[in-house]
Formats: sequence, structure tokens, C-alpha cells
Amino acid sequence: MQAPVDDTLTIEELTRDPYPVYRKFRSQSPVIRVASVGRTMITKAQDTRHIKDNPSLFSSDDPQTPMKKAFQAHTLMRKDGADHLRDRNSMVAAFSPANIKNVWIPLYHQISEDYIGRLPRGETVDLFSQLAAPISARCLAHVIGLTDANDEDLCRWSQTLIDGAGNFGWRAEPFEKSDIANEEINRCIDATLDFNGAELRPNAISAMLHGEDPVGIDIIRSNIKIVIGGGINEPRDALCTALFGLLTNPDQRDAVLSDAKLWMPTIEETVRWVAPIQVSSRRVLEDTQIRGIDIAKGDVVMTIQASANHDEELFEDGHLFNIHRSNNRHQAFGNGPHFCMGTHIARRMIADVVLPMLFDRFPKMELPDPDVVKFWGFGFRGPLNLPVTLQ
Repeated sequence: MQAPVDDTLTIEELTRDPYPVYRKFRSQSPVIRVASVGRTMITKAQDTRHIKDNPSLFSSDDPQTPMKKAFQAHTLMRKDGADHLRDRNSMVAAFSPANIKNVWIPLYHQISEDYIGRLPRGETVDLFSQLAAPISARCLAHVIGLTDANDEDLCRWSQTLIDGAGNFGWRAEPFEKSDIANEEINRCIDATLDFNGAELRPNAISAMLHGEDPVGIDIIRSNIKIVIGGGINEPRDALCTALFGLLTNPDQRDAVLSDAKLWMPTIEETVRWVAPIQVSSRRVLEDTQIRGIDIAKGDVVMTIQASANHDEELFEDGHLFNIHRSNNRHQAFGNGPHFCMGTHIARRMIADVVLPMLFDRFPKMELPDPDVVKFWGFGFRGPLNLPVTLQ
């Protein structure tokens, strides 16, 4: 049986608010071809997990992805097997538990003291632009080894790459901007090679230069762009979404302020509720079936982790923010070989450092008008603004 086809749903609709669409698909057509996206959407948690866990049947190498054009590279996100593992392992030392504990978390405390310390008490400020974006950029700059890049450029590069990678309509403007960003990032990386190559440092560029199997400049550039693309937008959006969830649910805010052990469940619930990375693509290597639907070799399926994270079979009232959920088996960080390498450092940055410090400084902060907060995005999603009164 062939997958049903939806030829009316637009990318614009998915960008504005995809969750009602996914709820309908899970109920009526959990495997469905969406013409505007050019892929077969997979919306149930069991199926999305199965696909991600089986790279021998579902390859990450989607030849039609806009990511290659946006990043000017065949990145590790589109590789499998030994090629993927080599690229990933080349910088994994920067994200080691020892580095997180001994280098990055102490540094993140210093950065947070600085950035949160700048916020004006008693005023209403946009925490998206005044905190979440720049603090995510500065923390990442140290991890990757681009500390000379300023916050503004890092944030612009990240958003530009993400906009290009999610440009499933193949509009010209996002690629024109990503071409400019690629040139700037390449120059910035190249300027650090002598410094990071002189001796082993904890950052990702130095790790790639000093590894047992050193990689060339093309892989260094590709890997760093991937980390810039995800390593700023994801913690930025998760931080803003967590704040929105807590400030619109005062009982949950009070609970976490009374029990610090709830900070980590808050982050897990945040990324389940609104996954920063909403979708992923996989190319089918052999004819197969999903829920009785024929999926032909060469087809591209799109796993909708945003939908999987609201699946009624796993989550009661999945549309609601609830930090008290038990067995929160979300897929926001992926699964299988492509499980997000920055997961642990992002969790700890937000749950152990930024959120507790922010609420310690402003325990009575308020969101004056939740309706003005605009969530946006199809491939990648989060709030575009977060005006909070700091008190």
C-alpha cells in the first residue's frame, strides 16, 4: 500500500505551528507523503526511533537535503558508518566528561556571572537577544576554539546556517546569506590554526589538529560549522522555552525553586515539549514497510521528532509543559549513531548554571504578556522573543 499524499499543506503552515498537523497525522496517517516538503513524514515515536537506530537501512546521506548547500560541505550529519565515526571522534575529546567537569562548567559559571550581571533589575528586557543568544554563543566559542569571534557574528552565523539547512523550499535568499557566512567562518577558523596547533588545548579545533588520526582543513571547517549551527541555537531555544514554560506555569516554577533536583527534569521536559531540532531526513536503502505502508528504495523519509515527543502512546497530555513527568523518553537529542554529541554539556550549561543563577538573581521575574512570545520554525523551532520583567 502506498503512502497517502498531502498536497495542500504548506511549509509556511508547518513553520507557524506544526503541532496540530502532527497530531492529526499521528491519528489518521502516521506515514504520509507531504508534497511541499518532498518527503514521507514519519510521526509516531516507535517508528522514528526505529529509523534512527537502523542506519544500515535508513541512511543519513539524503542527497536532496539543503544542508550540503547551506554548509558548503558533506557534513558528518549526512554521513554513516566509519566516515561519520571518524569525523565525530576527531573532536569528541572537547566534549569529554573530564573537560565538561573541569574546564567548561567552571568557565560557564564565570561567563554566566558576567552576562547575567549585565541585566538591569526592574526593567523588561528581551531575554532572547539580551541573554540566551549571546551567552550560548560565548560558551560555545570557548568549546570550539573561536574565542576571537564576537557574539553578534556567532549568533548570525548560527542562524544563517540553520536557516539554510532548513530551507526545504530551496529559496535563493537563505543560501545567499549562508554563502557569506561560510566565507567568514572559514577565515575565522583559519586564523586560529597556528594557535590551536601549537599545543593541545581543550577546544574542538585543537582536538582535531592533535588527534591520533588528524583530519584535514575541510573536515575541521565542516565540523565546526555543524557545532556552530546546533551549539548556539539549541541551547538558546531550550533556555528561552524553559523560561517560557516556567513563567507560564507558576506552580512548576515554585516547585523547581524549592527543589534544585528538578532543574534537570525541567530541561528534559523543555526539549520534549518544543524540540529545538524538529525533524531529520533519512534515505531508504532497500524497499521496506512502515505500518504497512510501502517505502521504496531511494525514498527519503523525514522523522518528526517533534511529533514523536508528543505521541499519545508515550505522553499523556503531551501538548502541556509538565516538569513532573516520569519516564520522559523523548527524542529531542536524537538516538542511534547520531545522538547529539553536545547533549551533556548543553544540559549542564542550562540546568546547572544559567537557570539557577538567573532565578537566584531575579526570583520574582515575570512574563508580562505571554501572547507576545512568538514560537517559529519547521526544521528548527523556538521562541523568537522573550520579554521578561526582571525583579
